[in-house]
Amino acid sequence: MPKIRDLLSTNKGRIYVYLATTSIGKQFLQDVENEGFTFCDGEKPTKRTPANIMAINRDCTINYVGTVGRIAFQAANKIGNDPLVKIDYRDVI
Repeated sequence: MPKIRDLLSTNKGRIYVYLATTSIGKQFLQDVENEGFTFCDGEKPTKRTPANIMAINRDCTINYVGTVGRIAFQAANKIGNDPLVKIDYRDVI
């Protein structure tokens, strides 16, 4: 299985990860935690509940995606000037 950091290095732009089920979401949170990612406030990923769309950031943080981000995930190819990269975590694992 490729590392989350590999997704950051091989994709330019804003990266959103789709988590189809709660179990895939929990695995994602465990995987990013194992690689040293945290939420922006420093909290460990496994201390929180996964959402079905989450963002990974180049500073090794993750965050929930709000309403505008969810709309962008469905309809946009860019966020601001950055391309929006959409990854289905089922394809990664």
